[in-house]
Amino acid sequence: MSTLSKSPLRVARHALITGNWVLARYAHRFSPHTYTQPQLFACLVLKVFLKTDYRGLTALLTELSDLRTVLGLTRVPHFTTLQKASRRLLRVPLAQGLFRNTVRRFLQRRQRVHRAAFDSTGLECGPRSLYYVRRRASVSKKWQTVSYSRYAKFEGAFDCASHLLLGVLVGRGPRVDVDRFVPLLETTLEQVRLDIVVADAGYDSEANHRHAREQCGVRSYIPATIGRPTNKLPSGHYRRQMKQRLNKHYGGYGQRWQGESGFSMLKRRLTNTVNGRSYWSQCREMLLIAISYNLMLLYAAGAFLQSRSTAS
Repeated sequence: MSTLSKSPLRVARHALITGNWVLARYAHRFSPHTYTQPQLFACLVLKVFLKTDYRGLTALLTELSDLRTVLGLTRVPHFTTLQKASRRLLRVPLAQGLFRNTVRRFLQRRQRVHRAAFDSTGLECGPRSLYYVRRRASVSKKWQTVSYSRYAKFEGAFDCASHLLLGVLVGRGPRVDVDRFVPLLETTLEQVRLDIVVADAGYDSEANHRHAREQCGVRSYIPATIGRPTNKLPSGHYRRQMKQRLNKHYGGYGQRWQGESGFSMLKRRLTNTVNGRSYWSQCREMLLIAISYNLMLLYAAGAFLQSRSTAS
């Protein structure tokens, strides 16, 4: 299994290289040309890695000369510059391009992944007192039993062999997962070719099996437990097969927990909270978290930095 890097210098180098691959050097020919877009993108990744805000990042860059040297900064950007850069650089098309680059640089020439685990998780919207939430949920009044009404939802496809994020969808919950299987599979297949996908019962649907197996050529393994409990077998061909045969050894379904491990790594090392207030700011922040997570993985090929050191 790969491990997440704890070195801000290594992460900054990876982020700068990825930015140089995907982003134009400057947003416009008449821009001030004080900072390049790859430099600003690397600063945004460091903000997530260091678990700080824009003001905190500028303070750290002011005091840490090694980070400025790695990023090639002669001046520290103002925190408003970073905030505006996040709105520009993390728009969905650019963010998807940056994410795809992290996947390709990790896998290098390998284009096929044997098994991927699909799962989703919720992220807190802003800091809150867990003690207050617990006390509020324990009272007898009915209107006080709900501790939240919505949250940021992060859906990911993890490579079971390395915990690499192969595909990601961001949005808002709570919402069911059954209609999210096909979009997550499609965005994953844009990055790699898959042999097997394993997912929990929240994705259980005969239509999902048919799409994966008959249209995409991917073997899907999902427990057939959705619906009213009954002793009768499901009517669908693939769901019936899952009911009769699926266990932790069949199709390697026991590796589904790798998705939960990936989310655990992401939340422990990065964050379990998004600070954005609007829907799109939360989506941009979650995409940045996904990109930062992949950049923190120690790349299997030790020549990753050397291959682009001259170009950066």
